[in-house]
Amino acid sequence: MALRGVWQLQKLVVNYCDWGGSSRGIRAFMESHLPALKEKNPQLEVVTQLVRGQHPNLKGIYKNHNERVVCVRNLAPEDIMLQASRLRCSLGRKVVKLRTRHVTKRPSVQGTWTTELKM
Repeated sequence: MALRGVWQLQKLVVNYCDWGGSSRGIRAFMESHLPALKEKNPQLEVVTQLVRGQHPNLKGIYKNHNERVVCVRNLAPEDIMLQASRLRCSLGRKVVKLRTRHVTKRPSVQGTWTTELKM
């Protein structure tokens, strides 16, 4: 995703095995979809790494030095393309769990509303 006009995904690393059955989909992805992905995204550096004996994955390296790794074991080439586009469209920020359901600058004076009010 672009933040202030700058794409945040800097590098996409494709790890695969040339022998394993779980890498069948990513090998087909590299033949059919990867050249089009490189052509549509000239700002993105795409690197393929041969890692034997390991399940395939996609690693996104972002400008804020965060990394996201997505396992693409036994996925079809279309599903791998979807995961690659999700990595490209995300900002690379860490997921932060909120403490409450809603965040407000001015909490209610009466207290938090619940459905189990006692009368």
